[in-house]
Amino acid sequence: MTTGPYEDVTSAPGWERIPQDVAYRHVRENLSRLLAGRPDAGALPVAACPEWTVRDVIAHLVEICARVTSRSGGRPVEPPPAADAGLAGLLDVWAVAGEQVERLVAAGTVRRAPILVMDAFTHELDIRHALGVPPPAVHPAYPGSLDVVVAGFSAEVDRRGLPPLRIESGDARWVAGGAGRPVATLSAPRHDLVRSLAGRRTRAQIAELSWSEDPGPWLPAFAWGPFDPPELPAEHATR
Repeated sequence: MTTGPYEDVTSAPGWERIPQDVAYRHVRENLSRLLAGRPDAGALPVAACPEWTVRDVIAHLVEICARVTSRSGGRPVEPPPAADAGLAGLLDVWAVAGEQVERLVAAGTVRRAPILVMDAFTHELDIRHALGVPPPAVHPAYPGSLDVVVAGFSAEVDRRGLPPLRIESGDARWVAGGAGRPVATLSAPRHDLVRSLAGRRTRAQIAELSWSEDPGPWLPAFAWGPFDPPELPAEHATR
């Protein structure tokens, strides 16, 4: 059981919450394995991140490691990668910088570790799509990442004065919004749910998910924090 905007989140297979450093390492190792020996992949466009390539996304993840390390009292890996560093070089730097961040997360010195993992996992899914690799059926970052994006969406539901919404994915359930009984339910596979809540699906695509009531009132709340649904589809539902 969890607290906050979550309701009756179970520990069914695939929903166990593991340490954040383990989830982050899983993302890093997945991407390193997918991109190993593929220098050509660095130039591929990433549809979910307009104007970014796969190389740009990896550079972003390396930069985040440097920021996290500095803010947590550590010393970032030096020298930092050059602006024109190739994909292989960036992956080498991330291997070292990522391990450093994982140690800091395990030690409890990274205050926003859940957001760090959610961001990295979101970009793993972005890159998988760019490579034409299917999303994983099971991934240790799904549960924690969904907790983060549901919490952000929940705060936006409150801010807009919308009634509470129950969100379901398999055996996991959350309630987005403040006090009171949910007046509607959104049900979706975990991949479609996390992509919808992380600004990777259009409002029309979100409306096509399984809703018990008209989704119209809640669709504006899918624009929250750093996320805003795209005008045109960047990817399609997995259902």
